[in-house]
Amino acid sequence: MTGGAGTIGAAVVRRLLRDPGYDVRVSDQRPAPPWMREGCEVHTGDLRDRAQARAATAGCDQVIHLAAIVGGIANFHRLPHTLTSVNSALYDAVIRAALDHAVERFVYVSSSMVFERATQYPTTEEHVWEVAMPRSAYGFSKLAGEVWCRAAHDEHGLPFTICRPFNAYGPGEMPDDEPGIAHAVPDLIRKCLSGQRPLEIFGSGEQTRTLTHIDDVADGVVTAMSSPAGLHEDFNISASQELTVAEIARIVWEVCGRDPEQFELEHLPSFTVDVQRRWPSVEKAGRILGWKARIDVREGIAQTTEWLRERLAAA
Repeated sequence: MTGGAGTIGAAVVRRLLRDPGYDVRVSDQRPAPPWMREGCEVHTGDLRDRAQARAATAGCDQVIHLAAIVGGIANFHRLPHTLTSVNSALYDAVIRAALDHAVERFVYVSSSMVFERATQYPTTEEHVWEVAMPRSAYGFSKLAGEVWCRAAHDEHGLPFTICRPFNAYGPGEMPDDEPGIAHAVPDLIRKCLSGQRPLEIFGSGEQTRTLTHIDDVADGVVTAMSSPAGLHEDFNISASQELTVAEIARIVWEVCGRDPEQFELEHLPSFTVDVQRRWPSVEKAGRILGWKARIDVREGIAQTTEWLRERLAAA
């Protein structure tokens, strides 16, 4: 697995290690935590380099490609050229290596941002052929990865599966000093734990998201990879509950133990690209894979809050 030391990557590794049928190799430039080094083979290298990509994937039957520049909405606007350059170089080298080693399945972990300009709700996988091109460099780069997979299949027979997580959150991601660099949930949790009032959010708060716990995302990715019916298919890997950003902020506020009567928001200027609605259809994953997200949002935010509270206290 590429990018296995990241938040979602670590969740996927834990899910794979629970299954005795998998021997796991993780490739990442970041240091792997001790538990990962104990349970997995670890490769460290720059996967944009074809020799490193070949070394990372040699002997693997399946490849899950998660390595990418990611982050919150501010990060997308700060690093548009860097992320398109890095992510494209990763696609080129890692997919080429997968072809050279004739892997049985290449799983590309895409993003809900390919549906940045969606007009269909709930948004089905088929809408990817109709939706306007993403305006953000990040959304474009993730869509480019899907094109890369399909092109490699059409020309060289790459056996692929595409998974699109929606609004992944959970233990593992620390907030950044600058709001918007990390994802919304850790940002909001830290603000609430620090006593911030009113609670700052970007935009009107009417934007909607479907928060999906990283353990559900991990299970969806592994289920799609292992299913014969998932071959050459794309899946929305998501919870089904559409919530406004304001509703999410209130849940975080209450889970952090703040007085519900004192809940108050301050609306900061938003960004050039701030998706106003995100609500995917999850029918296809249920019908073909027999998969659905299971972790309730309030339960997942409580778990994430406890993890982050401990890390902040130790800092």
